[in-house]
Amino acid sequence: MIDLPKHKKLILFDGVCNLCNTSVQYVIKHDKKNIFMFAPLQSDIGKRIIERFNIDTKKTDSILLYIPKSSLVSKSTAALKIAMHLGFPQNLMRVFFIIPPFIRNWVYDYIAKNRYKWYGKKDACMIPTPELKSKFLE
Repeated sequence: MIDLPKHKKLILFDGVCNLCNTSVQYVIKHDKKNIFMFAPLQSDIGKRIIERFNIDTKKTDSILLYIPKSSLVSKSTAALKIAMHLGFPQNLMRVFFIIPPFIRNWVYDYIAKNRYKWYGKKDACMIPTPELKSKFLE
């Protein structure tokens, strides 16, 4: 499917969403163990993963966490699993797993549905700086 370096996880994000791009920058800054790689949902890799896992992009269109040889998680579960790997204090977000997914995802979907209105949208996917290019798959 998608070959990633050992022990890496791939975050698929909406490449034209300002909130999503800011979130990616935040993860990069706090990913001290260098666990995450990134690709826009709109990229060839993003499209292949969406197709392979039969994701309905009308229902899930903002963040996916691909864990090679394991799973693909979405929405609030993806966000919380990402936060768990970012160290203290972000890893404290795991307490939100006690909230049932249907409640977490209702909040997540509300924010996702309004993200362009609240945070804006770019005309094209973000282009990583040369220093960050190794963290992005195309």
